Amino acid sequence: MPVKIRLQRHGKKGKPFYWIVAADSRAKRDGKYLEKLGVYNPNVNPAHIELDLDGAVTWLQNGAQPTDTARAILSYKGAMLKNHLAGGVRKGAISEEEAEKKFNAWLEEKENKIQTKRDKVLGAEEQAKADALAAEKAKNDERVAEAKAAEEEAKAAEEAEKAEAEAEAKPDEDYEGTAVTEEGEPEANVDKEVDAETAEEAKAEEKKEPEA
Repeated sequence: MPVKIRLQRHGKKGKPFYWIVAADSRAKRDGKYLEKLGVYNPNVNPAHIELDLDGAVTWLQNGAQPTDTARAILSYKGAMLKNHLAGGVRKGAISEEEAEKKFNAWLEEKENKIQTKRDKVLGAEEQAKADALAAEKAKNDERVAEAKAAEEEAKAAEEAEKAEAEAEAKPDEDYEGTAVTEEGEPEANVDKEVDAETAEEAKAEEKKEPEA
C-alpha cells in the first residue's frame, strides 16, 4: 500500500490549519488517515509546527513519500536530516553517536535561527506599537492646541465686544453739560444772549422812571 505524508485541512474559512498525517495515497485528501504525525498552523509568525519526529522518520524509512509541502515541513523540523543520518548508520558510514551529535548540532543552530526570527518579529511589533502610540499622542496634542487657540480667540472676541459696548455707552467729553438748540447752536450761547437782552431791558426801564 503506497503511503503519503501530507497535510489534512482543518479550521475555518480564511484561517485554516493542518494536520500532518500519514495516509493511503488513494484516500481522499481530508479523508481517513493511518497516523497523525503533527500540526501545522500558518496563521502565526513564525508558523507553528508540532511534529512527531521519530514517527515521521519511521514512516520515511518504511517508504512513505511526502508531498512537496509536507517535505518542506519535515525538512524544517529535521525529519529529513534524521532519516538521512539513520540511512548512513545502517550503511555503516557513520556511527550512531556521530549521527546523534550531528543532528543535535543542526537542531541547536535551527533553534537559534528560529529564536532570532521570533525576536525580530516581536521587535517589529513593539516598534509598531510605539509608533502608533507616538502618532496618537501627537494627534491629541494637536487637538488640545487647536482647542486652546479657539478658546483664546473666543475670549479675545468677547473682550473686544465688551470694550466696544463700553465705548458706545460713555458720553462725549467735548459736549458734556452742553445742550444743543434746534438751530444747532449750544444752549449755553443762547443763555448768554438772553442775559444780555434782559440787562438792556433793565437799563431801559431805569431811564423811564421819573426823577424824584
